[in-house]
Amino acid sequence: MPAYHLAQLNIAWMKAPLESPEMADFVANLERINALAEASPGYVWRLQDEAGDATAIRPFGDEVLVNLSLWRDVQSLSDYVYKSAHTEMLKRRREWFGRVEQAHQVLWWVPAGHRPDVVEAAERLAHLREHGATQQAFTFRHAFAAPA
Repeated sequence: MPAYHLAQLNIAWMKAPLESPEMADFVANLERINALAEASPGYVWRLQDEAGDATAIRPFGDEVLVNLSLWRDVQSLSDYVYKSAHTEMLKRRREWFGRVEQAHQVLWWVPAGHRPDVVEAAERLAHLREHGATQQAFTFRHAFAAPA
């Protein structure tokens, strides 16, 4: 078992309420995309509520959705995000979510067995926004290896 797992947070500002017709196709695909993540090589864990997703968890505001998950390594997460059916959703994200000028995704390493919460994730995102990519908070483009 690895000593560390990769944590990732991404947030997105909805263009309309989750229950609206504008968001219906996004909502209709949530279960399928979450199942795809869970079946992907390197997947470890994801934040979810009783409904099986994290759409009711809104620490950044009522209009902001969060995705918080753990992966074996950067490559596993990257493969899921950019080389699986998840790319269908990425291509359509502008239909459902507003453009963000600041960092909206952050990666960091956690000890295996640790489950980060949204407070920890928000701190990492704030760190990335303030300091740029560091060992404590980074991006796909400027990734850091797990601690030795």
